[in-house]
Amino acid sequence: MNARIYRLFFRLLNSLFILPAFRTGLGRIVSNPVTGRVMVLILKGRRTGRTRYTPVGYATMNGRIYCYRGGRSRGAWYLNLLAEPRLEIMLPEGRIRGCAEVVTDEEEKFTALRKILKNGGLSGLVYGFNPWTVEEGVLRERMRGVKVVRITPSSPIPRDR
Repeated sequence: MNARIYRLFFRLLNSLFILPAFRTGLGRIVSNPVTGRVMVLILKGRRTGRTRYTPVGYATMNGRIYCYRGGRSRGAWYLNLLAEPRLEIMLPEGRIRGCAEVVTDEEEKFTALRKILKNGGLSGLVYGFNPWTVEEGVLRERMRGVKVVRITPSSPIPRDR
């Protein structure tokens, strides 16, 4: 699919379906094993200072939340997060606050990335491999350059997913 059409499709899906579902407390409906685990990052725009809402796939491990910026995206949300790492998150179970940082440890990065892709439901297959069965070397090669973000909540999250 053309990258421009792909971005437009997800922009419409997010603004017309995902965000309204989370805002009305129906996040559990859109964040599930089939469609993928989704949360909404609530960030401050680095240039405008305005509040931005960004749905992303995620996984939790050891009391922390992980998400990633795909290699194909420009990642305005990622740049906003680098400028202001304190954020609020809408999880299917409710809102929490946290602080984000880029994962630099390669083992932690790829462990988290595999779990995020497994949690991605059908969208986890978008990179052309099955995240459940792909060999470690293939995962590392295909996902080279992808940035993984670790969010440490300021309050406990419900459970690892």
